[in-house]
Amino acid sequence: MANEIKEKEVTEGVHNYSSEKDWVKPENPLLLERLEWFQDQKLALMMHWGPYSQLGLVESWALSDKDAEWSRNDIDWIDDAEEFKRQYFELNKTFNPLRFQPEVWADLAAENGFKYLIFTTKHHDGFSMWDTKETEYRITGPECPFHTNKYADICKHVFHAFRQKGLGIAAYFSKADWNTDYYWAPGMERGREMWRGPSYDPEEYPWLWDQFVNFAHNQIMELMSNYGKIDILWLDAGWVGKGKQDIRLGEVVEKARKLQPWLLTADRTIGGPFENYVTPEQTIPDRALHVPWESCITMGTAFSFRYEDDYKSTRELVNILVEVVAKGGNLALNVAPQPDGRLPRVAIERMRELGEWLKDYGEAIYGTRICAPYFTEDFAFTSKGDTAYCFRLFKNEADYSYEESLKIPYTQKVNQVEMLGGKGFVEFEQTDAGITVKVPRLEDGEMAPIAYVFKLT
Repeated sequence: MANEIKEKEVTEGVHNYSSEKDWVKPENPLLLERLEWFQDQKLALMMHWGPYSQLGLVESWALSDKDAEWSRNDIDWIDDAEEFKRQYFELNKTFNPLRFQPEVWADLAAENGFKYLIFTTKHHDGFSMWDTKETEYRITGPECPFHTNKYADICKHVFHAFRQKGLGIAAYFSKADWNTDYYWAPGMERGREMWRGPSYDPEEYPWLWDQFVNFAHNQIMELMSNYGKIDILWLDAGWVGKGKQDIRLGEVVEKARKLQPWLLTADRTIGGPFENYVTPEQTIPDRALHVPWESCITMGTAFSFRYEDDYKSTRELVNILVEVVAKGGNLALNVAPQPDGRLPRVAIERMRELGEWLKDYGEAIYGTRICAPYFTEDFAFTSKGDTAYCFRLFKNEADYSYEESLKIPYTQKVNQVEMLGGKGFVEFEQTDAGITVKVPRLEDGEMAPIAYVFKLT
């Protein structure tokens, strides 16, 4: 019987992340160069999208009986698990996003400060959003009504549109596939009681496991061969690759890098040479990390589309972005498209509002690195060469009240202090305890700021 993974590794669909000690610095100079590129980007648009979006349902997880308690808590139309799984897998027959316009997505992302895209080519349910030749369970399959649309090969058109706007491309790929008979093989040891792992013991059925590995490798190589430049292979389903589930990742990465030698790989939660950067999920580390990392956090309440979802405010999003960057990471902000192919109206508003803030203060975000004292609840710091930046954060509008002077806990010698956002240079005094700056008053009609941002040179 396949080894059960430790429950702590994935809790309600949220993955823990590798520690700094598990990170292995690449030896290849090109990969080191690409990691510097990655660390300059700071803000990614992440998109979970597939047939599950039609139901406003959690992506994939409700298929796993082992995860039923939390993933099916908003499913009330059926009690028969087998009938539910059948209905879920048949969502491909009604997925027809006729209002999908990839250029509109790309324009919105580029205009509002996003620097790269992380797009779900395939989640754990196995539905492929590209024209794969390995399975009929795909967006271009004959059972999917969208297969005749001019945008039918969704990954092709999304990747091209974002590339045309100068954004990097990360191909999210689930190493697990709950649709293929090579992974969830019918009639095997687990019977109908499925979990997130294979339905059989790979050591007992090595020939079947080899078929699954070949299937996964072939799909990865399709994406690497036929879909233009891919900057990052973003590998989810971190239980695949551990214990008995050796997917021989090194073999396929070697083949992929012969075609795309710059390719970074994010083999989540595995550690080692193919987890080029660490990926916290729905959380921010409690301290600065001294390795490349990226936190994937949802704009709404979940990675998949939810009807009438609750979205984080622009103030919350800025505070999250600043904390992530101050601790050395990138923010992968997940925005889930609607089943018709459009982005939700509120999500568009938030993206534009975040973009407006970044137009004024992006200098202190993009291309920066960590700078002590990093993050201290109210203050955050970044650096770029000999220049440091300080954010005085106001987490709620009620937190803000004007004070003529502000003490910044920064002890390195500075010659001048400029307040970004058009405020200009400000008077300051520096002691061994920090810098005290004189803060200009708000202009008439000016809203309470999300943050003061100071440039220290």
